[in-house]
Order: sequence, then structure tokens, then C-alpha cells
Amino acid sequence: MSKILLQSTIHKSPEDWDISRFALLADELRSRGHDVTARNREDADQDPILIRIDELDFDQLWLMAVDGGDGLTAAEADAIMRFRESGGGVLTARDHQDLGSCLVRLGSLGMVNQFHDESVDPATMCDDQDTPEISWPNYHSGANGDYQPVLISGSAHPLLRTTRTPSGRIEWFPAHPHEGLVSPDGPFATALAQGRSTATGRHFNLAVLLEGETGSDGRPMGRALAASTFHHFADYNWDLRSGAPSFVTEPPGTQIQDDPIHLDVFKDYVGNIADWLHPTDGPHASSSVTGMRATV
Repeated sequence: MSKILLQSTIHKSPEDWDISRFALLADELRSRGHDVTARNREDADQDPILIRIDELDFDQLWLMAVDGGDGLTAAEADAIMRFRESGGGVLTARDHQDLGSCLVRLGSLGMVNQFHDESVDPATMCDDQDTPEISWPNYHSGANGDYQPVLISGSAHPLLRTTRTPSGRIEWFPAHPHEGLVSPDGPFATALAQGRSTATGRHFNLAVLLEGETGSDGRPMGRALAASTFHHFADYNWDLRSGAPSFVTEPPGTQIQDDPIHLDVFKDYVGNIADWLHPTDGPHASSSVTGMRATV
């Protein structure tokens, strides 16, 4: 099993989406046998763990990019890129407009995470009609606390497979009123599945995968997944009783609360991601076998 760093890009902040609001995700990963370290940034100049993640024995980085653009320094981004080049797996999860735009520093992983472009008319791209202060990209997949359908063409990717539905695939994700934009830009990027805006009917990518890249030394890089929103993984979107920051004003839905079975199936997606991101080559591939502990 993997040693996973579940990291937010902000300092401890009870009135924001700090790492305490992803406790259910951490618990789910631990229940599947993974060794999870969940933490916030500790220093604005250089976070002591992110700055040397490539030197530690983590196998995976799950980066909850909940910042306004300043969540990673250039040196930290370079360390994350070296981590991938040495075989480490990386998940990024951002949100609407420029939320999490520090991710643009991450090379090809930054390219698939696309943020606000002032040259685009917001009227042509804003799906969230109820929160006018949020500009594009945003896609209204439904209310927090509700489900959204997962749309695919052809057979399901292994990340979406489950034995708990007649179709053999994960059919529902947690919904959110304004998801961000991830696009399969580049030769190694692939869209995993799509959602559909409940406001405009537009389709948008729920996640983009990066696989098959090689680093500067010609060796395979670690796999990566870019999620359209961290709300797929947030406590509030799994269980409304967990609460949200006070600036969240959109009325929630109750579909998950009323019928949690689809959420239980969605958790197979979480487990599938952890299995898929586990390193297959490089120094991080053997860290879970050697029993070494990350120094944090």
C-alpha cells in the first residue's frame, strides 16, 4: 500500500477549505490500508515538507489546491515535479475560476488545469447563474450534497470500475455548483469522464489523466490525475453535517443524505485512484515495501 501525503495549499484556517475539511477522505484512504499524512502549509515562504517531497518516502501527493494562486512557491513546484519524475503519483484538485491556480507551476499537470482568461466573455462560459461574483470557468453540476451523473463514451477506465453496480462502473459523483476546468491538453493527457451542467447542459471534464510521460532522464514519470473540483472529495460534499465555511451560501441538496449508496460506490473511485497512482518505477516504487517512514 502507499504512503500518501494529503496536503492543502493554505495554512490552518477553520473558516476555509483547510485539510480538516478532508478528514473523511483521509479516513477512507486509511481504511483501504494506506498510510496517510494529512496536513496544511506550515510556512508561507517554503513549506518544510513540500520543498523536499522528492527526498522523502511518500509514494503519492494528493494536493487540495484551495488557494487563490499563491499556494505553491516556485521551489515547491519544482520539488513536486522532481517527485513525479522519480515516479511519484500526484492528484490535484482545484475549483472554479482561479481557485487553486498555483497549479500552473506544475508543468504538464499545470497545463491541464485551466483557469480564468479575461479575454473570454463570462456570459458565454459561466454556468453558475446563482453566484454572479464567481466568473468562469465554472460548471454547475448540482447542489452541494447532491449527486451528478458520470458520463462516458465506450468502456469505463479502470478508475471507474466497481463490482457494486450492475453496469460495473461508478455512475455518480458528488455534485458542486461551480466546478473548474480541466482539459486533456498534451500528448499524454486523457479525459476520464464528463459531467453535465444542470444550468446550461454543457458537458465538462470531471478529471484528466496523465500517463506515459518521461522525464528529463528518459525514465517514466509518475501518473497524475487532475480533478475539476476538490468538492468531489470534501467532507461537506459527502456529509452535510460536516459543515462548510460561512462564505458558502448556496442552498445544499439532500440526495446523498437521503440515499448514501451511490456515495459508497463513489468511494471505490477513491480507492482506484490510490491504486492507480502507486509508483511502478523509480525510487518511490519500493518505499512502501522497505517500511521507511517519512520524516515530517
